Amino acid sequence: MLAPVFTAIPGFATAPALIFVGYIIMQSFAKLDFKNMPEALPSALCAVMIALTYSIADGMATGIISYVIINLLCGRVKKISVLMYILAILFLLKYMFL
Repeated sequence: MLAPVFTAIPGFATAPALIFVGYIIMQSFAKLDFKNMPEALPSALCAVMIALTYSIADGMATGIISYVIINLLCGRVKKISVLMYILAILFLLKYMFL
């Protein structure tokens, strides 16, 4: 229904918005505490995968999966919420059967 509206916007018009969003993401990335690796590493993987896959969804999926796995390996089982377990399992199933 809204597809004609979105196709009316030329591709070069979205570049300033994407640059601004990238700037905001990099500001948050600079504030990460890399002394706390179980928290910083999934965030870094998420940002890198967004750039490498050209997909915010794939980058976020990588971040969620790595967050759960890294915290499990570090013995922080109680720190992970049930929703994070569910999301990680669903994303893993998505990539296994893709």
